[in-house]
Amino acid sequence: MLAVIVDMAIYRDGTRETITGDISDAWSAARTRGGGFLWIGLHEPTQEEFDLISSEVSLHPLAVEDAIKAHQRPKLERYDDTLFVVLKTLLYVEETSDIEIGEINLFLGHDFVISVRHGGANPLKEVRRRVESDPELLAAGPSGVMYAICDAVVDTYSLVSYEVEHDLIALERRVFSGEQSDVTADIYSLKREVLEFRTAQDPLIPVLEEIVKGRVELCASNRELFRDVLDHLLRVDGKVDEHNELLSSALSAHLALVGSEQNKVAMQQNADMRKISSWAAIIAVPTLIAGVYGMNFDHMPELHWAYGYPLCLGTMAVAVLVVYRLLRGSGWL
Repeated sequence: MLAVIVDMAIYRDGTRETITGDISDAWSAARTRGGGFLWIGLHEPTQEEFDLISSEVSLHPLAVEDAIKAHQRPKLERYDDTLFVVLKTLLYVEETSDIEIGEINLFLGHDFVISVRHGGANPLKEVRRRVESDPELLAAGPSGVMYAICDAVVDTYSLVSYEVEHDLIALERRVFSGEQSDVTADIYSLKREVLEFRTAQDPLIPVLEEIVKGRVELCASNRELFRDVLDHLLRVDGKVDEHNELLSSALSAHLALVGSEQNKVAMQQNADMRKISSWAAIIAVPTLIAGVYGMNFDHMPELHWAYGYPLCLGTMAVAVLVVYRLLRGSGWL
């Protein structure tokens, strides 16, 4: 068995038949008796590894290429009797508050499911256990598997949405806490995560709507199950829109508060500069008079007059007082 095969089993009459051989043995066992379906789970296969599987069942080369390279938008495509479905998975990283995006690609036929997973998010082990423990899902065949996988992915969206909301509340508290820290980078970082969240979940809405409207023959008998998943997804979509709008509002509020603080600082600096300039002007008056009479010329007015010194000091005092009153009246002091 290939190392990339996480699990492989045949489901028939509500029971699991584990395959111990290779891929050819699995297909032979599934088609010999009929009445069941084969589910092969792969994790990040290479082209050579996937060729061993696609050689047993006719898969479109373009769909195979998308499944191997990943990085596709959520979509649903039909290739003859085979459905190719792309789902985006999300993983919230608690330590960094980042959202890691993975991918699940599904090939579905009337008697087989091939799931190709990329990334660490949404391992399908629990989904397989759920399907195996639910006779109704097993009876639904490949479309039941697809429903269970879609349901698990959308449930993860809800959990990630809750974590993003928690980060958003913490960020809003920082914005309005009165602290002088600049949280602009943190807001943009969270906003980028929200936009990545939207690119993962938003294109899935028309995919599920296509199924719910009965336009996908393979899933037509399970439309009500997919309708429930669509309802959950639409609630998540509304939450993501709210988060994006709140982040935009938080950014505007933060920039306004930062601008207000900068204006306050600028106004205080202007007031300080006016005071410094005012005192410099006051000091300049006696300095000017003292400088004139400190030039040591022999013939200067009142230089040898007995009242010259007190008159000079009095003139300085009066001039300083006049300048002080003028500056005080103008609001500079």
